[in-house]
Amino acid sequence: MFVVRAAEVLLSGGIIAYPTEGVFGLGCLADELGAVERLLRLKRRSSEKGLILIAADNEQLDGWIFLPDGRSLPQPDASHPVTWIVPPGPLVDPMVRGGHSGVAVRITTNPVAAAICSAVESPIISTSANVSGRPTARNRHVLRRQFNGRVDYIVPGDCGPASGPSEIREFVSGKILRPRTP
Repeated sequence: MFVVRAAEVLLSGGIIAYPTEGVFGLGCLADELGAVERLLRLKRRSSEKGLILIAADNEQLDGWIFLPDGRSLPQPDASHPVTWIVPPGPLVDPMVRGGHSGVAVRITTNPVAAAICSAVESPIISTSANVSGRPTARNRHVLRRQFNGRVDYIVPGDCGPASGPSEIREFVSGKILRPRTP
């Protein structure tokens, strides 16, 4: 039932807080630019930093990313999530990319996040549930204290199995831009 509610909120242009592999995330539909702007204000995050898109599978990223030679993102590892920097597809608005030439994407292994992406049949924005410069919410108590009444829906569920934010890696070169948090 909570996945249906999350999908309704997203499809109506709202913002949700939800569990991901390692931390709670804030998200909206990437093509709802009013929601993207609201999310950036809520986090007090510069639009130049860009945002991450998560998807339930590679197919959901069709049109959002452009991978050379028909390649696809590697199968995700639940205990070691990787966010890939890839060339953007035509659906990616510059506000999502920020000041970067690529777009950040991840195939999520968190069952709640994946179910939400499947329910809306689209990738969604995923940015850590915190105000910029403050610690990220890793449990529901902190999440509710920081965002209750400030987001449209807090999705029940637990983060895991990773212990923190994902590694960030360039897809073409394989270069690690942010190592995994142990």
